[in-house]
Amino acid sequence: MNKITLIGNLTSDPEVRSTQSGVTVCTFGLAVNRKFAPQGGERQTDFFRINAWRQLGDNCAKYLAKGRKVAVLGELQARLYEARDGSTRMSLDVSADEVEFLSPREQGDHAGYTAPRTLPNPQELAGFTDISSDDIPF
Repeated sequence: MNKITLIGNLTSDPEVRSTQSGVTVCTFGLAVNRKFAPQGGERQTDFFRINAWRQLGDNCAKYLAKGRKVAVLGELQARLYEARDGSTRMSLDVSADEVEFLSPREQGDHAGYTAPRTLPNPQELAGFTDISSDDIPF
């Protein structure tokens, strides 16, 4: 079974493209810090390339941005490619099955519901009766 779970931060804004058959794929880089640092050194970071397909890819493109924290569950794929300097390199790609957004929404993001920050004025509460906690039976 090939399953990997990663939690990390996006290294860049997601890129969206479509295959020749019209299937959407969203690609983004994910930086994952290792749990422990070597003795006397800094924690190391691993970098993965995430591919999210179809509706999942659309949602990632719409709601994610560089620096956001996500959890990714998917399948790990090692890919060899030739770099610009002619050397052969390896990339760790993950074909995402699930992506959970872990960063809270930013102040300027109005895409969804946000709770009111102030209490409603008393005229808006007309028809409701104020009760004390002693009147509640549980």
